[in-house]
Parts: sequence; structure tokens; C-alpha cells
Amino acid sequence: MNWIILVLAGLCECAFTFCLGKAKASTGIEATLWYSCFVVACTLSMILLAKAIKTIPIGTAYPVWTGIGAVGTVLLGILVFKEPTSLWRLVFIFTLIASIIGLKTVS
Repeated sequence: MNWIILVLAGLCECAFTFCLGKAKASTGIEATLWYSCFVVACTLSMILLAKAIKTIPIGTAYPVWTGIGAVGTVLLGILVFKEPTSLWRLVFIFTLIASIIGLKTVS
């Protein structure tokens, strides 16, 4: 169950980076709403991470959490924010995914 919580925490990390990107591109009340969503997603991500590390070693949970956030954020950047895609960028995304799976496998 705590692995599911950890994955949700990583997805919330993606959500707060997405909100930050949208807030950066907005002004006025829209930016304020995006920043508010950022705070909520960030808080939820930390709460879920804290819950997950009760049974998952921190040395495993933290890299998995940041890895999910990093991969998700790069994919959001490519798909939503139209950031450039290159062969090396994709290679390193797959390297991150393999590392996350490896950490899950050995813990």
C-alpha cells in the first residue's frame, strides 16, 4: 500500500511543477489560482511522502519520489509546454525510469 502512496506523492510532485509552469505563464487572478494549486499539490506530496517512508526506507523512497517527479515533469514539459525533445533527453528519461524500477526491485 505504501508503494501506491509513494507513487501518488510522485504524481503530486508532477502536479506542483505543472502548476508552477502554468502560474509562470499567467497573470492576475489566474496566476494566483495556479500558485494556490501549487501549494496544495506540494503539501499533499510531502504528506504522502512522509506517510510512505514509515515502511519504505528513505534511501529508496526519496529517489523514487524525485524520479517520478523528474520523469513526469520532463514529459509534461514536452507534451504540454512544447519543450524540445532530443534523442539524449529520451535516453536519460528511460535511464531514470530504469533506475526507479531497479530501486523498487532491490528494496
